[in-house]
Amino acid sequence: MKVNEIFDSSIRAFSLPRYSEIPDMGLYLEQTVKYMNQALKPLNYFEVTGSMIRNYVKMGLVKNPEKKLYYRDQIAHLITITILKAVIPLDHIQRFFISQQKIYTDQIAYDYFCMEMENILHARFGLTDDVKDIGTTNSIQKEMLRSAITAVSHLVYVNECLKRIEE
Repeated sequence: MKVNEIFDSSIRAFSLPRYSEIPDMGLYLEQTVKYMNQALKPLNYFEVTGSMIRNYVKMGLVKNPEKKLYYRDQIAHLITITILKAVIPLDHIQRFFISQQKIYTDQIAYDYFCMEMENILHARFGLTDDVKDIGTTNSIQKEMLRSAITAVSHLVYVNECLKRIEE
């Protein structure tokens, strides 16, 4: 059996919610936690708690909730932080966001992150022959993000392999 044949359809079907799909009516903290954990569940590696989100807000990684509600921009940042913190220290993520916001809107940056995450995961799991070149611009921010996502994809892969071996 080939390595990529041991993985079920969860990785093949994995898709992060795009910016326009993230709720923008305002979610309370526990609703935000539930939404994010549901979106990240297929990866079997990432989970967020309310206290984690409160800490990200205190650190300035995410804007304060408005009347205890989290909106699209905040949730997109939270999803990105939750994934990237596995390979990048939080203070570096904050510097990365600041650098990225000089070039890209939140929507463009987040949607690119989603496409790149899916692209690299599929390549790492052998579901596609190669990593596609996504986007039209070349920047150090784009290369840093691709490198971080590549590292994340390796963590997810090792975690999934270990899970399968234990089964």
